Amino acid sequence: MKKQWWKEAVVYQIYPRSFKDTNGDGIGDLRGVLEKLDYLKFLGIDVIWLCPIYKSPNDDNGYDISDYRDIMQEFGIMKDFDKLLAEAHKRGIKILLDLVVNHSSDEHNWFVESRKSKDNEYRDYYIWKEGKDGKEPNNWGSVFSGSAWQYDEATDMYYLHLFTKKQPDLNWENPKIRKEVQDLVRWWLDKGIDGFRMDVISAISKQQDFPDGPKKEGALYGDFGPYSINGPRVHEYLKELNKEVLSKYDIMTVGETPGATPEIAMDYVGEERDELNMLFQFEHMSLGDGEDGKWSNGPFKLIELKAILSKWQKGLEKGGWNSLYWNNHDQPRIVSRFGDDKKYWKESAKMLGTCLHMLQGTPYIYQGEEIGMTNVAFENLEDYKDVEIFNAYRELVQLKGKDHDEMMKAIYERGRDNARTPMQWDASENAGFTQGTPWIKLNPNYKEINVESQINDENSILNYYRKLIKIRKENEAMIYGQYDIILEAHEEIYAYTRTLENEKLLVICNFSQNTPEFNLPEDIEFSTKELIISNYEAHEEEDIKEIALRPYECRVYKLIK
Repeated sequence: MKKQWWKEAVVYQIYPRSFKDTNGDGIGDLRGVLEKLDYLKFLGIDVIWLCPIYKSPNDDNGYDISDYRDIMQEFGIMKDFDKLLAEAHKRGIKILLDLVVNHSSDEHNWFVESRKSKDNEYRDYYIWKEGKDGKEPNNWGSVFSGSAWQYDEATDMYYLHLFTKKQPDLNWENPKIRKEVQDLVRWWLDKGIDGFRMDVISAISKQQDFPDGPKKEGALYGDFGPYSINGPRVHEYLKELNKEVLSKYDIMTVGETPGATPEIAMDYVGEERDELNMLFQFEHMSLGDGEDGKWSNGPFKLIELKAILSKWQKGLEKGGWNSLYWNNHDQPRIVSRFGDDKKYWKESAKMLGTCLHMLQGTPYIYQGEEIGMTNVAFENLEDYKDVEIFNAYRELVQLKGKDHDEMMKAIYERGRDNARTPMQWDASENAGFTQGTPWIKLNPNYKEINVESQINDENSILNYYRKLIKIRKENEAMIYGQYDIILEAHEEIYAYTRTLENEKLLVICNFSQNTPEFNLPEDIEFSTKELIISNYEAHEEEDIKEIALRPYECRVYKLIK
């Protein structure tokens, strides 16, 4: 396996709007990130991934870009970014930007021009189609509910938007668009950034006959996935981008690829493919989905989670690479989802961190994960800000008759705003996030759960994450060791080994409030053992052949043959 800096790195994802506000307008900004660089250095991370910071009307929290070479006014100016980049680099921290090029904002100059007339020079920068029988060109539904087509009176045609109607899809069939993307990517890399996370990059190539998508019973729209995800020319486009730009810099690239399997993933990230370094898959994030997807959230089964993660670990071990994450800006808080955010909050948060960081791949920490931030339950629908929540509520409650209370419960459990409440720095008003009125309400538990209360507590979740990161830097087996699951059929314990030459890491995680017994398989042999991290006090000399685990207990042993 080739050694690469990005395989050995730990990434910290920042959602700037909710991280730290320095000018009192209630919105986090780039100076806020700058102010907290020493905190991130203290944590031990190597890379910051910044969610979109570009100029945007903010229909979808910055994922609708109106100028790829300018900074969103609320976040600051380009000078602020340049200073942040320089100061991060001084501390040995790299910066990864979001690249959102499946779509732009409808306020981007390309689209403003494109919609003016059918013969405008920018017309083919987007996907325009005639209607059929007075209706949309096909039955595709948007990710945020409603049709994926928007009628435009000026030219009596429809444009495609897989996301909100203010996010028209770019037409990658047009070589001019591909050249524009190459130019803007090169512009940022020449500035000195260290790579990109590429938003929904698997959707950039669409099947050009645009057929109707399959429809679930009772669904209002068809699924665009079979004709837009991992489309016919996606690899050609990425190879071209890599050849023309990416390969000329020592950077890190990660693709967001919903719908990928390990086999599909290897086409994107295989070392000989010359496309991307790694990708985000979403299979483990769909656990518990019901008939309304995540809005009919059910319990998850540990055996299913183990099967999914093991499939990805084994599927990418020969020449590919995994991105490891529990949380991001689109997902609920993991301690509330797979842990216990009440009685065993601290124990389960540490266990989940251990389970993830010990897998093979590059781990991502989402802001607040390192202090065990939890989901929030706002009383009123109006307290939420996410366009996805409002669209889903309209479709499921107002159009299809789902019960209001049931829908609110689903929002509490799986809504994206769980990840977007402000970072909890201290117990002062607004958690030290802002002197003004925060753009979204805080989680009321910030007085108990915050950085200040944990930074000097050696048993805190924050200091546990610091230890996990330190162990990673000291143990090559944690990065490059082979993954093998053990006790595969156990319904409460997730245990696995990582093996590199004569060294083996044994990882034991109890995913329950119960006290199951761990039994070491007989084929795991060792002459010496060392306990390298645990979330409860455990004695070094304890026999590991049988361990009565405590609720949400985790342990990692280094075994030498």
